[in-house]
Parts: sequence; structure tokens; C-alpha cells
Amino acid sequence: MESTDALIALDALAQESRLTVFRTLVQFGPAGLSIDKLAAFIDTPVPSLSPHLRRLLDAKLVSRHRHGRSVIYVARYDEINALLVYLMGRCCAGQACGPVALKSENFL
Repeated sequence: MESTDALIALDALAQESRLTVFRTLVQFGPAGLSIDKLAAFIDTPVPSLSPHLRRLLDAKLVSRHRHGRSVIYVARYDEINALLVYLMGRCCAGQACGPVALKSENFL
């Protein structure tokens, strides 16, 4: 990942509602969610989700595909991992890092 891609991704996540949308899609895994189910889950009107989803799509953090009549939005784990690798790329000045694993409940 290039620094410009990282900046675009981080900028897309730097807004509370958009971050909530993103984290919810991450939580639902590769099955993703339709916009209706996403809106119901985070208690947000569908029209207000569209700009947030567009921004996450543009940042390549989310993808979408058609499933019947629904459009399903899915977190892009490849891009999330690339961002984490970029951010941690020079971690600990090349030395072995201390414990870095966090329990998943810290993220919920």
C-alpha cells in the first residue's frame, strides 16, 4: 500500500458514523449486509448511509455485489490487512515486538 492509499483509507474512517458503518461490515464478515439490514442494525436511515458507503467504496475499504434484488456491502479484508501492514511496517525499529494480540472483545 502506498502512503496516498493509506491516507485515503484513514480519512474515510475519520468520521464517527462512517467508522460505525465500516466496523459493522467488518463484524458481519464475508457475508456482508444489504443496505436495509445495515441501516436497521445501526439504527440509521437508509438515505444517510449512501454517502458513507460511497466514501468507503472509494477508499477501497468496502466492496459491493448484487445478490438477487439486493446490493450486499462487504468489508475488504485484503485492503484492511494492507493498511495494517503499512501502519505497522516499521514497528519497533526492527526489533521483536512485545505482546500485540488483543482480545476481540476490546473491539466490540
